Amino acid sequence: MGKALNTWLKLKKELPLDEEAILNIHVAAHFIQSKTEKLCAKFGITAGQYNVLRILKGIYPQGHPRCEIITRMIDSSPDITRLIDRLEKQGFVERIRSKEDRRLSLTRITSKGLKVLEKMQPQIDKIQKLFTSNLTNEECMKLSFLTEKIYAHLL
Repeated sequence: MGKALNTWLKLKKELPLDEEAILNIHVAAHFIQSKTEKLCAKFGITAGQYNVLRILKGIYPQGHPRCEIITRMIDSSPDITRLIDRLEKQGFVERIRSKEDRRLSLTRITSKGLKVLEKMQPQIDKIQKLFTSNLTNEECMKLSFLTEKIYAHLL
């Protein structure tokens, strides 16, 4: 068993390899999520809201309907409407009506939303480096390949 996992979980017995691998993924995800949430909180948003802003930045200056945002989220929010409402109140996104179909509402990132992402990016990069600094490029590629292999067949 990995020494760090054993220390974190305070285990005294060996685990089956598959269980150890999944537990290591959970622990690593916890550390990454925790650091990301703390950073987002400094900017008055949640990690889910950060995720939405990143999605909308990718399509800027266009927007996405809520259903499209949900399909692109890492952790899909059951209440995307409320999440977008909070971002809109902060001025990070705006809702616009589609010209083709007035029933369709698109959410678009605002210049304020783009600015907050720009301010966050160096610190996001720092978090990513914190977790990958002891990995070589080859190890990062292997890690990415293996973790994707865990879920790709379920998509």
